[in-house]
Amino acid sequence: MSGEQKCPKCNSENIYQDMHLWICPECFHEWNPSELAKIVEEETQTTLFLDSNGIVLNNGDTVTVIKDLKVKGSPSGLKAGTKVKNIRLVESNDGHNISCKIDGIGAMFLKSEFVKKA
Repeated sequence: MSGEQKCPKCNSENIYQDMHLWICPECFHEWNPSELAKIVEEETQTTLFLDSNGIVLNNGDTVTVIKDLKVKGSPSGLKAGTKVKNIRLVESNDGHNISCKIDGIGAMFLKSEFVKKA
């Protein structure tokens, strides 16, 4: 038995293993450590995307750009106050976590710190 193991329900250290399940004799909770690890991993992967004001963004929201942004291949760029409809949130390593289409420019990625929820 590992000294790190505790019951996920009552946090008791008095647990034992029966075949592939772990059992807590105090609260009678049974669990499979591999399934518990998957649940914990899924919970930690849930990321909140916040706009410039700290409001949570969701897929399908409409946002407004708060600052003039330079866009590669576009002479005018993206002006402050531009409304972007039907955004899609994506995981990204470079910080561009909003995928969207903007009229006149096309498909692009934005950083959530440069938009506010409309």
